[in-house]
Amino acid sequence: MGRHGEGWHNAAESFYGTPAWNCYYSLINGNSTATWSDPALTPAGTSQALIAHTFWNRSISIAKIPVPQSYYTSPLQRCLATANLTFSGLDLPSQHPFVPTIKEFLREGISLHTCDRRHNKTYINSTFPSYSFENGFVENDPYWTGIKSETPAAQDIRSKTALDDIFSTDGNTYISITSHSGEIASLLRVLGHRVFSLRTGAVIPVLVRAETVSGNGSTSMTTPSFTASAHCTAPPVTSASSIGNGGCVCPSSAAPVTTPLISIGPFKI
Repeated sequence: MGRHGEGWHNAAESFYGTPAWNCYYSLINGNSTATWSDPALTPAGTSQALIAHTFWNRSISIAKIPVPQSYYTSPLQRCLATANLTFSGLDLPSQHPFVPTIKEFLREGISLHTCDRRHNKTYINSTFPSYSFENGFVENDPYWTGIKSETPAAQDIRSKTALDDIFSTDGNTYISITSHSGEIASLLRVLGHRVFSLRTGAVIPVLVRAETVSGNGSTSMTTPSFTASAHCTAPPVTSASSIGNGGCVCPSSAAPVTTPLISIGPFKI
Protein backbone atom coordinates (compact mmCIF):
# COMPACT_ATOMS: atom_id res chain seq x y z
CA MET A 1 0.00 0.00 0.00
CA GLY A 2 1.30 3.42 -0.89
CA ARG A 3 0.16 6.89 0.15
CA HIS A 4 0.02 9.63 -2.46
CA GLY A 5 2.68 12.32 -2.58
CA GLU A 6 2.06 15.75 -1.11
CA GLY A 7 -0.96 17.48 -2.62
CA TRP A 8 -1.85 21.15 -2.56
CA HIS A 9 -4.33 20.46 0.26
CA ASN A 10 -1.47 19.17 2.42
CA ALA A 11 0.50 22.34 1.71
CA ALA A 12 -2.53 24.53 2.46
CA GLU A 13 -3.18 22.80 5.78
CA SER A 14 0.45 23.39 6.78
CA PHE A 15 0.14 27.05 5.76
CA TYR A 16 -3.13 27.85 7.55
CA GLY A 17 -2.75 25.46 10.49
CA THR A 18 -4.90 22.39 11.07
CA PRO A 19 -7.68 24.02 13.20
CA ALA A 20 -8.31 26.86 10.71
CA TRP A 21 -8.00 24.40 7.84
CA ASN A 22 -10.62 22.07 9.29
CA CYS A 23 -13.17 24.75 10.18
CA TYR A 24 -13.01 26.90 7.04
CA TYR A 25 -10.24 26.76 4.45
CA SER A 26 -10.70 23.07 3.66
CA LEU A 27 -14.30 23.81 2.65
CA ILE A 28 -13.34 26.14 -0.19
CA ASN A 29 -11.78 25.24 -3.52
CA GLY A 30 -8.50 27.11 -3.05
CA ASN A 31 -6.92 30.53 -2.83
CA SER A 32 -5.22 32.88 -5.28
CA THR A 33 -2.17 30.63 -5.62
CA ALA A 34 -3.40 27.05 -5.35
CA THR A 35 -6.43 24.82 -5.91
CA TRP A 36 -7.08 22.05 -3.42
CA SER A 37 -10.41 20.69 -4.60
CA ASP A 38 -9.32 17.17 -5.67
CA PRO A 39 -5.83 18.65 -5.77
CA ALA A 40 -2.88 17.87 -7.97
CA LEU A 41 0.53 17.00 -6.54
CA THR A 42 2.82 19.80 -5.45
CA PRO A 43 6.40 19.78 -6.81
CA ALA A 44 7.41 18.16 -3.52
CA GLY A 45 4.70 15.53 -4.00
CA THR A 46 5.98 14.78 -7.49
CA SER A 47 9.49 14.35 -6.09
CA GLN A 48 8.19 11.95 -3.44
CA ALA A 49 6.51 9.81 -6.09
CA LEU A 50 9.71 9.78 -8.14
CA ILE A 51 11.66 8.65 -5.07
CA ALA A 52 9.25 5.72 -4.84
CA HIS A 53 9.85 5.07 -8.55
CA THR A 54 13.61 4.97 -7.97
CA PHE A 55 13.14 2.58 -5.07
CA TRP A 56 11.09 0.20 -7.19
CA ASN A 57 13.50 0.46 -10.11
CA ARG A 58 16.51 -0.44 -7.95
CA SER A 59 14.64 -3.15 -6.06
CA ILE A 60 13.52 -4.79 -9.29
CA SER A 61 16.92 -4.65 -10.97
CA ILE A 62 19.15 -5.39 -7.96
CA ALA A 63 17.08 -7.19 -5.31
CA LYS A 64 14.84 -8.93 -7.87
CA ILE A 65 11.80 -8.37 -5.66
CA PRO A 66 8.41 -9.53 -6.89
CA VAL A 67 6.55 -6.79 -8.71
CA PRO A 68 2.83 -6.09 -8.42
CA GLN A 69 0.61 -8.18 -10.64
CA SER A 70 -2.43 -5.97 -10.14
CA TYR A 71 -2.73 -2.25 -9.48
CA TYR A 72 -5.59 -0.42 -7.76
CA THR A 73 -5.93 3.25 -6.99
CA SER A 74 -8.24 5.78 -5.41
CA PRO A 75 -10.14 7.95 -7.92
CA LEU A 76 -8.71 11.15 -6.44
CA GLN A 77 -6.21 12.95 -8.63
CA ARG A 78 -3.28 12.88 -6.22
CA CYS A 79 -3.37 9.08 -6.09
CA LEU A 80 -3.83 8.68 -9.83
CA ALA A 81 -0.76 10.85 -10.44
CA THR A 82 1.33 9.20 -7.71
CA ALA A 83 0.67 5.72 -9.11
CA ASN A 84 1.60 6.89 -12.60
CA LEU A 85 4.87 8.50 -11.50
CA THR A 86 5.75 5.52 -9.29
CA PHE A 87 5.19 2.65 -11.70
CA SER A 88 5.35 3.98 -15.26
CA GLY A 89 8.57 3.15 -17.07
CA LEU A 90 9.60 0.29 -14.80
CA ASP A 91 10.87 -2.99 -16.22
CA LEU A 92 7.63 -4.86 -15.61
CA PRO A 93 6.74 -8.29 -17.00
CA SER A 94 4.62 -8.16 -20.14
CA GLN A 95 1.91 -10.31 -18.54
CA HIS A 96 1.50 -7.84 -15.69
CA PRO A 97 1.73 -4.32 -17.14
CA PHE A 98 0.94 -1.18 -15.21
CA VAL A 99 -2.75 -0.78 -15.96
CA PRO A 100 -4.37 0.29 -12.70
CA THR A 101 -8.03 -0.13 -11.87
CA ILE A 102 -9.73 2.88 -10.32
CA LYS A 103 -11.92 1.86 -7.38
CA GLU A 104 -14.37 4.31 -5.83
CA PHE A 105 -14.17 2.77 -2.36
CA LEU A 106 -10.39 3.22 -2.09
CA ARG A 107 -10.85 6.97 -1.76
CA GLU A 108 -10.05 8.98 1.35
CA GLY A 109 -12.51 9.26 4.22
CA ILE A 110 -15.32 11.50 2.99
CA SER A 111 -15.53 14.78 4.84
CA LEU A 112 -16.70 18.31 4.10
CA HIS A 113 -13.25 19.05 2.71
CA THR A 114 -13.19 19.77 -1.01
CA CYS A 115 -10.01 17.72 -1.32
CA ASP A 116 -12.22 14.65 -0.79
CA ARG A 117 -14.43 15.46 -3.81
CA ARG A 118 -13.33 13.68 -6.97
CA HIS A 119 -13.38 14.95 -10.54
CA ASN A 120 -15.93 13.45 -12.89
CA LYS A 121 -15.23 10.28 -14.86
CA THR A 122 -14.75 12.14 -18.12
CA TYR A 123 -11.97 14.28 -16.65
CA ILE A 124 -10.26 11.30 -15.05
CA ASN A 125 -10.38 9.33 -18.30
CA SER A 126 -9.00 12.22 -20.34
CA THR A 127 -6.16 12.81 -17.85
CA PHE A 128 -5.26 9.14 -17.29
CA PRO A 129 -6.50 7.40 -20.45
CA SER A 130 -4.58 4.16 -19.84
CA TYR A 131 -6.32 3.51 -16.52
CA SER A 132 -9.40 1.30 -16.28
CA PHE A 133 -12.52 1.89 -14.20
CA GLU A 134 -14.17 -0.71 -12.03
CA ASN A 135 -17.64 -1.79 -13.12
CA GLY A 136 -20.32 0.66 -12.07
CA PHE A 137 -18.05 3.69 -11.77
CA VAL A 138 -20.38 6.65 -12.39
CA GLU A 139 -19.76 10.02 -14.04
CA ASN A 140 -20.15 12.34 -11.07
CA ASP A 141 -19.06 11.85 -7.46
CA PRO A 142 -22.02 10.09 -5.82
CA TYR A 143 -20.91 10.52 -2.20
CA TRP A 144 -19.35 13.92 -1.49
CA THR A 145 -21.86 16.66 -0.58
CA GLY A 146 -19.86 19.16 1.47
CA ILE A 147 -22.53 18.83 4.16
CA LYS A 148 -21.99 15.58 6.03
CA SER A 149 -18.92 13.52 6.92
CA GLU A 150 -18.36 9.78 6.81
CA THR A 151 -17.87 8.19 10.23
CA PRO A 152 -14.85 5.91 10.85
CA ALA A 153 -17.24 2.97 11.23
CA ALA A 154 -18.83 3.72 7.86
CA GLN A 155 -15.40 4.04 6.26
CA ASP A 156 -14.32 0.67 7.64
CA ILE A 157 -17.38 -1.00 6.12
CA ARG A 158 -16.57 0.68 2.81
CA SER A 159 -12.95 -0.52 3.04
CA LYS A 160 -14.06 -4.06 3.80
CA THR A 161 -16.34 -3.98 0.78
CA ALA A 162 -13.43 -2.89 -1.42
CA LEU A 163 -11.13 -5.61 -0.07
CA ASP A 164 -13.81 -8.30 -0.36
CA ASP A 165 -14.30 -7.35 -3.99
CA ILE A 166 -10.56 -7.44 -4.74
CA PHE A 167 -9.97 -10.76 -2.97
CA SER A 168 -13.00 -12.42 -4.58
CA THR A 169 -12.23 -11.34 -8.15
CA ASP A 170 -8.44 -11.01 -8.33
CA GLY A 171 -6.41 -14.21 -8.22
CA ASN A 172 -3.03 -12.51 -8.21
CA THR A 173 -0.62 -12.73 -5.29
CA TYR A 174 1.09 -9.32 -5.39
CA ILE A 175 -1.30 -6.39 -5.36
CA SER A 176 -0.56 -2.66 -5.25
CA ILE A 177 -2.98 -0.15 -3.73
CA THR A 178 -2.35 3.59 -3.99
CA SER A 179 -4.54 5.47 -1.55
CA HIS A 180 -4.61 7.95 1.34
CA SER A 181 -3.47 8.09 4.94
CA GLY A 182 -6.96 7.78 6.39
CA GLU A 183 -8.06 5.09 3.96
CA ILE A 184 -4.89 3.04 4.42
CA ALA A 185 -5.46 3.22 8.18
CA SER A 186 -9.00 1.97 7.59
CA LEU A 187 -7.79 -0.89 5.37
CA LEU A 188 -5.29 -1.90 8.04
CA ARG A 189 -8.00 -1.86 10.72
CA VAL A 190 -10.22 -4.05 8.58
CA LEU A 191 -7.34 -6.48 8.07
CA GLY A 192 -6.66 -6.63 11.80
CA HIS A 193 -3.24 -5.10 11.23
CA ARG A 194 -1.49 -2.56 13.38
CA VAL A 195 -2.35 0.89 12.05
CA PHE A 196 0.51 3.05 10.80
CA SER A 197 0.37 6.75 9.97
CA LEU A 198 2.15 7.05 6.63
CA ARG A 199 3.77 10.30 5.56
CA THR A 200 3.09 11.51 2.04
CA GLY A 201 4.77 9.30 -0.53
CA ALA A 202 5.42 6.47 1.94
CA VAL A 203 4.79 2.77 1.29
CA ILE A 204 3.96 -0.10 3.65
CA PRO A 205 4.16 -3.80 2.71
CA VAL A 206 1.33 -5.89 4.14
CA LEU A 207 1.11 -9.69 4.13
CA VAL A 208 -2.48 -10.86 3.91
CA ARG A 209 -3.83 -14.38 4.03
CA ALA A 210 -7.22 -14.43 2.31
CA GLU A 211 -9.57 -17.35 2.84
CA THR A 212 -12.86 -18.15 1.19
CA VAL A 213 -15.54 -18.67 3.81
CA SER A 214 -18.44 -20.97 3.03
CA GLY A 215 -21.94 -19.57 3.17
CA ASN A 216 -24.45 -17.78 1.02
CA GLY A 217 -22.86 -14.37 1.46
CA SER A 218 -26.06 -12.88 2.85
CA THR A 219 -24.55 -11.46 6.02
CA SER A 220 -25.91 -7.94 6.36
CA MET A 221 -23.99 -4.91 7.53
CA THR A 222 -25.57 -1.67 8.66
CA THR A 223 -23.66 1.40 7.59
CA PRO A 224 -23.67 4.13 10.25
CA SER A 225 -25.14 7.39 9.07
CA PHE A 226 -22.90 10.24 8.00
CA THR A 227 -22.64 13.08 10.51
CA ALA A 228 -22.72 16.87 10.36
CA SER A 229 -19.49 18.73 11.10
CA ALA A 230 -19.19 22.18 12.66
CA HIS A 231 -17.57 24.76 10.40
CA CYS A 232 -17.46 28.48 9.69
CA THR A 233 -18.82 30.21 6.59
CA ALA A 234 -16.14 32.90 6.73
CA PRO A 235 -12.43 32.92 7.66
CA PRO A 236 -12.03 32.20 11.40
CA VAL A 237 -11.14 34.91 13.87
CA THR A 238 -8.74 32.65 15.73
CA SER A 239 -7.55 29.10 15.40
CA ALA A 240 -6.11 27.13 18.29
CA SER A 241 -6.14 23.45 19.12
CA SER A 242 -7.37 24.13 22.66
CA ILE A 243 -10.63 25.74 21.48
CA GLY A 244 -13.86 23.80 20.96
CA ASN A 245 -15.46 23.09 17.59
CA GLY A 246 -12.16 21.78 16.29
CA GLY A 247 -10.23 24.85 17.45
CA CYS A 248 -12.32 27.30 15.44
CA VAL A 249 -13.79 30.67 16.46
CA CYS A 250 -16.01 32.05 13.71
CA PRO A 251 -16.66 35.77 13.12
CA SER A 252 -19.80 37.10 14.83
CA SER A 253 -21.45 37.26 11.42
CA ALA A 254 -20.83 33.56 10.76
CA ALA A 255 -21.77 31.22 13.58
CA PRO A 256 -20.55 27.63 13.31
CA VAL A 257 -22.74 25.50 11.04
CA THR A 258 -23.74 22.28 12.78
CA THR A 259 -26.97 21.25 11.03
CA PRO A 260 -26.84 19.68 7.56
CA LEU A 261 -28.92 21.27 4.82
CA ILE A 262 -29.30 18.00 2.93
CA SER A 263 -28.73 14.37 3.74
CA ILE A 264 -26.63 11.67 2.15
CA GLY A 265 -27.56 8.02 2.10
CA PRO A 266 -25.30 5.24 3.36
CA PHE A 267 -23.14 3.21 1.03
CA LYS A 268 -24.84 0.30 -0.63
CA ILE A 269 -23.28 -2.84 0.77
